Amino acid sequence: MKSTVNSAVIHTMDDKKIDLNLLLALEALLAELNVTRAARRLNLSQPALSAQLSRLRGVFGDELLIPTSRGVLPTAMALELQAPLRKTLDQMRELVSSARAFDPSTATATLTIASSDYMQIAILMPFLLQMHLAAPNVRVMVRLLQDSHVVKTELERGLIDIAFLQSEDVEGSDLRHTDVLFERYIGIARKGSIENRPMPIERFIQSKHIIVSPRAEGFRGSTDEALAAMGLKRQVAFAVSSFMFLIEAVAQCDLLAVAPERLASRYSDRIDMFATPVAVPGFSIAMVWHDRTHNHPARIWLRERLTAFCAEH
Repeated sequence: MKSTVNSAVIHTMDDKKIDLNLLLALEALLAELNVTRAARRLNLSQPALSAQLSRLRGVFGDELLIPTSRGVLPTAMALELQAPLRKTLDQMRELVSSARAFDPSTATATLTIASSDYMQIAILMPFLLQMHLAAPNVRVMVRLLQDSHVVKTELERGLIDIAFLQSEDVEGSDLRHTDVLFERYIGIARKGSIENRPMPIERFIQSKHIIVSPRAEGFRGSTDEALAAMGLKRQVAFAVSSFMFLIEAVAQCDLLAVAPERLASRYSDRIDMFATPVAVPGFSIAMVWHDRTHNHPARIWLRERLTAFCAEH
């Protein structure tokens, strides 16, 4: 004969009167059939557990446990509740456990990173190829970082999980961030076009140059400021938005350029690298994220792996 207790309970239960602690108390009581042992199991006092049992009786409209000389006996309803109660609580424990644990070998997730083209080639490309071996079912979307001023909004809205910005761009921000690498600039030229090293500063300023200006801010950069401090000026022929454009151009003509060393070293088979004859300040890169994803296991794992990868490379 099929029991109707579950449907009856659904109709009589008041959601405002029940909480997880009551269900845990009922589980312990049904398992121990002894208030003292159940209280010890829950790290509660016996009067506190007795009060919870009283509330449970009111919620279910049943005595649940009947006192006897040998302890307590479960009522028919209590026996019928035991299996679904255990299943429900096990599912809740599994839910909490899965939310806190992250196994990259089996986990499925979709994550989004925003960065400059420099960071994509110098760090993210080798990182993602390595990461894919450890986390084959984790998908990552890499977006070109167009404007550092909108990063906070995109992080808040969940459009991106992590962004890479120059450290100076996050100073004073309430976003969570950590510096992950320092980059220095190095001179680059077409392969085989440099006869003398170090390059004389006269040749450096007399040659035509190409620079990166992501926001089309003009034909000056940090190298020009360093030269100006010495009373010198170079000839800038092109200002482009991408380091990839810059390197491809240098590899095919006699233009000189100044580029981040990590990126330039990836193209050492096509370009020559040289120390700039004028000191050009380097820059730090910060990894940035929002409070809303700070404690998410998959995002924590990704941030930790990226931080370690940047430190190694």
